[in-house]
Amino acid sequence: MTLTVGIIGAGRIGKIHVDNLRGIPRLRVKSVSDVAIGHLESWAKERQIEVLTTSYLDILNDPEINAVFICSPTNTHANIIKEAAAAGKHIFCEKPVSFTVEETEEALAAVEKAGVKLQVGFNRRFDPNFRKIRELVQDGKVGQPHILRITSRDPEPPSVDYIKSSGGLFMDMTIHDFDMARYIMGSEVVEVSATGAVLVNPAIGEAGDIDTAIITLKFANGALGVIENSRRAAYGYDQRLEVLGDKGAAQADNNRANTVELSTAESVSKEKPLYFFLERYTQAYTNEVTEFATAILENKPVSCSIFDGLQAERIANAAKKSLAIGAPVQLQLVGQSATV
Repeated sequence: MTLTVGIIGAGRIGKIHVDNLRGIPRLRVKSVSDVAIGHLESWAKERQIEVLTTSYLDILNDPEINAVFICSPTNTHANIIKEAAAAGKHIFCEKPVSFTVEETEEALAAVEKAGVKLQVGFNRRFDPNFRKIRELVQDGKVGQPHILRITSRDPEPPSVDYIKSSGGLFMDMTIHDFDMARYIMGSEVVEVSATGAVLVNPAIGEAGDIDTAIITLKFANGALGVIENSRRAAYGYDQRLEVLGDKGAAQADNNRANTVELSTAESVSKEKPLYFFLERYTQAYTNEVTEFATAILENKPVSCSIFDGLQAERIANAAKKSLAIGAPVQLQLVGQSATV
Protein backbone atom coordinates (compact mmCIF):
# COMPACT_ATOMS: atom_id res chain seq x y z
CA MET A 1 0.00 0.00 0.00
CA THR A 2 1.10 3.54 -0.77
CA LEU A 3 -0.19 6.31 1.46
CA THR A 4 -1.22 9.33 -0.60
CA VAL A 5 -1.36 12.61 1.30
CA GLY A 6 -2.76 16.09 0.78
CA ILE A 7 -1.58 19.14 2.72
CA ILE A 8 -4.11 21.84 3.66
CA GLY A 9 -2.25 25.06 4.39
CA ALA A 10 1.22 25.79 3.04
CA GLY A 11 2.62 28.11 5.66
CA ARG A 12 5.78 27.40 7.63
CA ILE A 13 4.54 24.25 9.35
CA GLY A 14 2.85 22.88 6.23
CA LYS A 15 6.11 23.16 4.31
CA ILE A 16 8.01 21.43 7.11
CA HIS A 17 5.59 18.52 7.00
CA VAL A 18 5.93 18.22 3.22
CA ASP A 19 9.69 17.94 3.44
CA ASN A 20 9.53 15.39 6.26
CA LEU A 21 6.83 13.30 4.60
CA ARG A 22 8.82 13.02 1.39
CA GLY A 23 11.44 10.98 3.23
CA ILE A 24 8.98 8.28 4.33
CA PRO A 25 8.86 5.08 2.26
CA ARG A 26 5.51 4.15 0.69
CA LEU A 27 4.24 7.72 1.02
CA ARG A 28 3.36 10.18 -1.74
CA VAL A 29 2.57 13.85 -1.22
CA LYS A 30 0.19 14.48 -4.09
CA SER A 31 -1.57 17.78 -3.37
CA VAL A 32 -1.16 21.04 -1.49
CA SER A 33 -3.89 23.63 -1.01
CA ASP A 34 -3.48 27.20 0.15
CA VAL A 35 -5.46 30.38 -0.40
CA ALA A 36 -2.26 31.99 -1.75
CA ILE A 37 -0.91 29.06 -3.73
CA GLY A 38 0.40 31.00 -6.73
CA HIS A 39 3.80 31.85 -5.26
CA LEU A 40 4.50 28.20 -4.42
CA GLU A 41 4.83 26.81 -7.95
CA SER A 42 8.62 26.53 -7.97
CA TRP A 43 8.66 25.19 -4.40
CA ALA A 44 6.10 22.53 -5.34
CA LYS A 45 7.89 21.58 -8.55
CA GLU A 46 11.15 20.97 -6.67
CA ARG A 47 9.27 18.56 -4.39
CA GLN A 48 7.38 16.78 -7.16
CA ILE A 49 3.99 17.83 -5.84
CA GLU A 50 1.48 17.07 -8.56
CA VAL A 51 -1.48 19.29 -7.67
CA LEU A 52 -1.68 22.83 -6.32
CA THR A 53 -5.09 24.28 -5.50
CA THR A 54 -6.63 27.19 -3.65
CA SER A 55 -9.48 24.98 -2.37
CA TYR A 56 -8.95 22.26 0.24
CA LEU A 57 -12.16 20.66 -1.02
CA ASP A 58 -10.21 19.50 -4.08
CA ILE A 59 -8.09 17.43 -1.71
CA LEU A 60 -11.05 16.06 0.23
CA ASN A 61 -12.79 15.10 -3.01
CA ASP A 62 -9.75 13.31 -4.45
CA PRO A 63 -10.36 9.54 -4.14
CA GLU A 64 -6.62 8.83 -4.37
CA ILE A 65 -5.84 10.75 -1.18
CA ASN A 66 -5.91 8.63 1.98
CA ALA A 67 -4.83 11.21 4.56
CA VAL A 68 -4.78 14.98 5.00
CA PHE A 69 -2.63 17.32 7.06
CA ILE A 70 -4.56 20.31 8.41
CA CYS A 71 -2.06 23.15 8.72
CA SER A 72 -4.47 26.03 8.16
CA PRO A 73 -5.43 28.65 10.80
CA THR A 74 -6.93 27.24 14.00
CA ASN A 75 -10.38 28.71 13.39
CA THR A 76 -10.72 26.44 10.33
CA HIS A 77 -9.61 23.17 11.97
CA ALA A 78 -12.86 21.81 13.39
CA ASN A 79 -14.89 22.23 10.23
CA ILE A 80 -12.19 20.73 8.03
CA ILE A 81 -11.85 17.78 10.43
CA LYS A 82 -15.56 17.07 10.17
CA GLU A 83 -15.50 17.32 6.37
CA ALA A 84 -12.36 15.20 6.08
CA ALA A 85 -13.79 12.53 8.37
CA ALA A 86 -17.00 12.43 6.33
CA ALA A 87 -14.83 11.96 3.22
CA GLY A 88 -13.10 8.98 4.86
CA LYS A 89 -9.68 10.62 5.14
CA HIS A 90 -7.27 9.99 7.99
CA ILE A 91 -6.29 13.29 9.60
CA PHE A 92 -3.24 14.96 11.07
CA CYS A 93 -4.23 18.28 12.65
CA GLU A 94 -1.98 20.96 14.05
CA LYS A 95 -2.64 22.18 17.57
CA PRO A 96 -4.98 23.31 18.97
CA VAL A 97 -7.84 21.42 17.39
CA SER A 98 -10.04 24.47 17.99
CA PHE A 99 -10.47 27.41 20.33
CA THR A 100 -13.50 25.90 22.11
CA VAL A 101 -14.06 22.58 23.83
CA GLU A 102 -17.48 22.32 22.21
CA GLU A 103 -16.05 22.50 18.67
CA THR A 104 -13.38 19.93 19.52
CA GLU A 105 -15.99 17.59 21.00
CA GLU A 106 -17.97 17.86 17.75
CA ALA A 107 -14.83 17.07 15.75
CA LEU A 108 -14.09 14.10 18.04
CA ALA A 109 -17.61 12.75 17.49
CA ALA A 110 -17.21 13.08 13.71
CA VAL A 111 -13.88 11.23 13.76
CA GLU A 112 -15.28 8.42 15.90
CA LYS A 113 -18.37 8.11 13.70
CA ALA A 114 -16.29 7.88 10.52
CA GLY A 115 -13.79 5.43 12.04
CA VAL A 116 -10.77 7.36 10.74
CA LYS A 117 -7.53 8.08 12.57
CA LEU A 118 -6.69 11.56 13.80
CA GLN A 119 -3.38 12.63 15.28
CA VAL A 120 -2.85 16.03 16.90
CA GLY A 121 0.44 17.83 16.27
CA PHE A 122 1.83 17.97 19.78
CA ASN A 123 5.32 17.45 18.44
CA ARG A 124 7.09 17.59 21.80
CA ARG A 125 5.80 14.10 22.63
CA PHE A 126 8.10 12.87 19.88
CA ASP A 127 11.26 14.58 21.14
CA PRO A 128 13.71 11.78 22.07
CA ASN A 129 14.67 13.42 25.39
CA PHE A 130 11.12 13.99 26.61
CA ARG A 131 10.05 10.55 25.44
CA LYS A 132 12.91 9.03 27.44
CA ILE A 133 11.73 10.79 30.59
CA ARG A 134 8.23 9.41 30.03
CA GLU A 135 9.70 5.91 29.73
CA LEU A 136 11.67 6.38 32.96
CA VAL A 137 8.53 7.49 34.78
CA GLN A 138 6.46 4.62 33.36
CA ASP A 139 9.17 2.10 34.26
CA GLY A 140 9.25 3.33 37.85
CA LYS A 141 12.87 4.52 37.69
CA VAL A 142 12.07 7.69 39.66
CA GLY A 143 9.52 5.92 41.84
CA GLN A 144 6.18 7.54 42.60
CA PRO A 145 6.19 10.95 40.87
CA HIS A 146 5.88 13.90 43.24
CA ILE A 147 6.75 17.03 41.25
CA LEU A 148 6.84 17.91 37.55
CA ARG A 149 8.56 21.12 36.49
CA ILE A 150 8.36 22.40 32.91
CA THR A 151 10.21 25.49 31.69
CA SER A 152 9.14 26.84 28.30
CA ARG A 153 10.43 30.22 27.10
CA ASP A 154 10.50 31.64 23.60
CA PRO A 155 13.51 33.65 22.36
CA GLU A 156 11.29 36.52 21.29
CA PRO A 157 7.57 37.31 21.24
CA PRO A 158 5.44 36.94 18.11
CA SER A 159 3.87 39.93 16.42
CA VAL A 160 0.92 41.62 18.07
CA ASP A 161 -1.19 40.74 15.02
CA TYR A 162 -0.43 37.08 15.70
CA ILE A 163 -1.27 37.52 19.40
CA LYS A 164 -4.70 38.87 18.51
CA SER A 165 -5.62 35.70 16.61
CA SER A 166 -3.67 33.15 18.67
CA GLY A 167 -6.27 32.30 21.27
CA GLY A 168 -4.04 33.64 24.04
CA LEU A 169 -0.88 32.44 25.76
CA PHE A 170 -2.47 29.39 27.39
CA MET A 171 -4.11 28.12 24.19
CA ASP A 172 -1.24 29.01 21.86
CA MET A 173 1.95 28.41 23.85
CA THR A 174 1.25 26.70 27.17
CA ILE A 175 -1.03 24.15 25.53
CA HIS A 176 2.13 22.24 24.50
CA ASP A 177 3.12 22.13 28.15
CA PHE A 178 -0.34 21.06 29.28
CA ASP A 179 -0.15 18.13 26.88
CA MET A 180 3.39 17.35 28.00
CA ALA A 181 2.26 17.31 31.64
CA ARG A 182 -0.37 14.63 30.95
CA TYR A 183 2.02 12.71 28.69
CA ILE A 184 4.89 12.60 31.18
CA MET A 185 2.88 11.96 34.34
CA GLY A 186 0.36 9.51 32.87
CA SER A 187 -2.33 11.14 34.99
CA GLU A 188 -5.10 13.66 34.41
CA VAL A 189 -4.93 17.21 35.74
CA VAL A 190 -7.65 17.86 38.35
CA GLU A 191 -6.79 21.41 39.44
CA VAL A 192 -5.22 24.42 37.73
CA SER A 193 -4.02 27.69 39.23
CA ALA A 194 -2.57 30.39 36.97
CA THR A 195 -1.01 33.78 37.45
CA GLY A 196 0.28 35.99 34.67
CA ALA A 197 1.72 39.38 33.78
CA VAL A 198 2.73 41.60 30.88
CA LEU A 199 6.50 42.02 31.29
CA VAL A 200 7.84 41.60 27.76
CA ASN A 201 5.78 43.88 25.50
CA PRO A 202 3.05 46.29 26.68
CA ALA A 203 1.33 45.92 23.30
CA ILE A 204 0.60 42.28 24.15
CA GLY A 205 -1.34 43.47 27.18
CA GLU A 206 -3.15 46.05 25.08
CA ALA A 207 -4.18 43.17 22.80
CA GLY A 208 -5.77 41.45 25.80
CA ASP A 209 -3.12 38.81 26.49
CA ILE A 210 -0.22 38.12 28.86
CA ASP A 211 3.38 37.25 27.99
CA THR A 212 4.61 35.76 31.27
CA ALA A 213 2.92 33.06 33.34
CA ILE A 214 3.30 30.52 36.10
CA ILE A 215 0.79 27.69 36.29
CA THR A 216 0.52 25.11 39.04
CA LEU A 217 -1.20 21.77 38.49
CA LYS A 218 -2.58 19.01 40.68
CA PHE A 219 -2.81 15.53 39.16
CA ALA A 220 -5.27 12.76 39.91
CA ASN A 221 -2.39 10.61 41.18
CA GLY A 222 -1.57 13.22 43.84
CA ALA A 223 1.49 14.72 42.16
CA LEU A 224 2.04 18.44 41.67
CA GLY A 225 3.25 20.33 38.62
CA VAL A 226 4.71 23.75 37.83
CA ILE A 227 4.84 25.27 34.34
CA GLU A 228 6.52 28.60 33.71
CA ASN A 229 6.33 30.48 30.43
CA SER A 230 7.86 33.61 28.99
CA ARG A 231 7.54 35.06 25.52
CA ARG A 232 11.18 36.23 25.64
CA ALA A 233 14.40 34.62 26.80
CA ALA A 234 17.38 36.68 25.59
CA TYR A 235 19.64 33.62 25.37
CA GLY A 236 17.48 31.42 23.10
CA TYR A 237 14.74 28.80 23.19
CA ASP A 238 14.58 27.46 26.74
CA GLN A 239 12.95 24.02 26.94
CA ARG A 240 13.61 22.04 30.11
CA LEU A 241 11.75 19.40 32.07
CA GLU A 242 12.24 17.59 35.38
CA VAL A 243 10.33 14.90 37.27
CA LEU A 244 11.04 14.27 40.95
CA GLY A 245 9.89 11.02 42.50
CA ASP A 246 10.44 9.18 45.76
CA LYS A 247 13.31 7.17 44.23
CA GLY A 248 15.06 9.92 42.29
CA ALA A 249 14.73 12.54 39.55
CA ALA A 250 14.94 12.67 35.76
CA GLN A 251 15.85 15.83 33.86
CA ALA A 252 15.97 16.91 30.23
CA ASP A 253 18.14 19.96 29.53
CA ASN A 254 18.21 22.29 26.54
CA ASN A 255 19.52 21.15 23.18
CA ARG A 256 22.61 23.03 22.03
CA ALA A 257 24.69 23.20 18.85
CA ASN A 258 27.34 21.13 20.64
CA THR A 259 27.99 19.75 24.11
CA VAL A 260 31.45 21.34 24.56
CA GLU A 261 32.00 23.13 27.85
CA LEU A 262 35.03 25.42 28.19
CA SER A 263 36.42 25.84 31.71
CA THR A 264 39.09 28.45 32.44
CA ALA A 265 40.28 30.43 35.45
CA GLU A 266 37.87 33.19 34.48
CA SER A 267 34.68 31.28 33.69
CA VAL A 268 32.91 28.13 32.59
CA SER A 269 31.02 28.51 29.32
CA LYS A 270 29.00 26.49 26.81
CA GLU A 271 26.79 27.12 23.79
CA LYS A 272 23.45 28.87 24.17
CA PRO A 273 20.29 26.79 23.56
CA LEU A 274 19.24 26.33 19.96
CA TYR A 275 17.42 29.45 18.81
CA PHE A 276 13.80 28.39 18.24
CA PHE A 277 11.38 25.51 17.73
CA LEU A 278 12.39 24.69 14.15
CA GLU A 279 15.95 23.95 15.27
CA ARG A 280 15.07 22.50 18.68
CA TYR A 281 12.39 20.07 17.50
CA THR A 282 13.70 19.04 14.08
CA GLN A 283 13.79 15.36 15.03
CA ALA A 284 10.43 15.55 16.80
CA TYR A 285 8.73 16.88 13.66
CA THR A 286 10.17 14.01 11.63
CA ASN A 287 9.20 11.44 14.25
CA GLU A 288 5.60 12.60 14.60
CA VAL A 289 4.76 12.38 10.89
CA THR A 290 6.59 9.06 10.55
CA GLU A 291 4.55 7.58 13.40
CA PHE A 292 1.33 8.94 11.90
CA ALA A 293 2.11 7.32 8.55
CA THR A 294 3.01 4.05 10.30
CA ALA A 295 -0.26 4.11 12.25
CA ILE A 296 -2.18 4.20 8.96
CA LEU A 297 -0.03 1.80 6.97
CA GLU A 298 0.08 -0.76 9.78
CA ASN A 299 -3.35 0.00 11.29
CA LYS A 300 -2.02 0.98 14.71
CA PRO A 301 -3.33 3.59 17.18
CA VAL A 302 -1.99 7.12 16.71
CA SER A 303 0.49 8.40 19.29
CA CYS A 304 -1.44 11.60 20.13
CA SER A 305 -5.20 11.42 19.64
CA ILE A 306 -7.91 14.04 19.32
CA PHE A 307 -8.87 13.13 22.89
CA ASP A 308 -5.40 14.27 23.97
CA GLY A 309 -6.00 17.52 22.13
CA LEU A 310 -9.34 17.93 23.88
CA GLN A 311 -7.81 17.40 27.32
CA ALA A 312 -5.09 19.98 26.69
CA GLU A 313 -7.75 22.50 25.65
CA ARG A 314 -9.72 21.82 28.82
CA ILE A 315 -6.65 22.55 30.94
CA ALA A 316 -5.95 25.72 28.92
CA ASN A 317 -9.51 26.92 29.51
CA ALA A 318 -9.17 26.21 33.22
CA ALA A 319 -5.93 28.23 33.32
CA LYS A 320 -7.60 31.14 31.56
CA LYS A 321 -10.49 31.02 34.03
CA SER A 322 -8.10 30.80 37.00
CA LEU A 323 -6.21 33.86 35.78
CA ALA A 324 -9.48 35.78 35.42
CA ILE A 325 -10.91 34.93 38.86
CA GLY A 326 -7.63 34.77 40.77
CA ALA A 327 -8.33 31.34 42.24
CA PRO A 328 -7.71 27.66 41.46
CA VAL A 329 -10.11 25.92 39.07
CA GLN A 330 -11.14 22.31 39.56
CA LEU A 331 -11.45 19.82 36.69
CA GLN A 332 -13.82 16.98 37.40
CA LEU A 333 -12.82 13.47 36.40
CA VAL A 334 -15.39 11.79 34.18
CA GLY A 335 -14.27 8.23 33.52
CA GLN A 336 -10.64 8.65 32.47
CA SER A 337 -11.02 12.31 31.43
CA ALA A 338 -11.11 15.61 33.27
CA THR A 339 -13.63 18.37 32.58
CA VAL A 340 -14.02 21.84 34.00
